[in-house]
Amino acid sequence: MDTVIPEKAYFRIGEVSKILNVETHVVRYWETEFSTVKPIRTKTAQRLYRYKDVQELLNIRNLLYFQRFTINGAKKQLFKMHRSDGPKKNDEEKEKLILIKSELQQIRKILS
Repeated sequence: MDTVIPEKAYFRIGEVSKILNVETHVVRYWETEFSTVKPIRTKTAQRLYRYKDVQELLNIRNLLYFQRFTINGAKKQLFKMHRSDGPKKNDEEKEKLILIKSELQQIRKILS
């Protein structure tokens, strides 16, 4: 999966389909099936995909085409992938808060 995503803020559906190497109707279908892909709509109802949407679509393509998941299986796998990202961040944040708390307690002792 050596697909390179250009450094742009927004992509039109034609650009996304070329990056993914799938037809545009496939991208639209995945958008309806996977709630994590939410393109912005312009006033003329054109879809504009953010960089993170394209990354998510690449993950979906990988799960469906290369790892041979079903749609439901890919949904479950994506949920697991996103859930596994969360606790790591929470643990890091918790450690930072503990450190800040101990430093504040030291400052409190100095001021007392």
